[in-house]
Amino acid sequence: MAHTGGEDIDGIIGLIISLISGAVGGNIAGSALKEQSLGTLGDSIAGIVGGGLGGQLLSALGVLGGTAAAAGTQGAVLISIA
Repeated sequence: MAHTGGEDIDGIIGLIISLISGAVGGNIAGSALKEQSLGTLGDSIAGIVGGGLGGQLLSALGVLGGTAAAAGTQGAVLISIA
């Protein structure tokens, strides 16, 4: 059976979605928690890290059914609060 590489593309797209949703989630968390806000750039970076790591962790555990956007946002919010 030939390997088409579609699985690799799905993984990369899921990671990109996790990173983008993480950046958005980080800024939302920063806006909601004014005292802990790191500024727009800091919230974005914290969200990207949280979205990438949290999204991968939650997907690996099977939480949220592997939905990359939801897992990325959840991870970003958790990292931003911590």
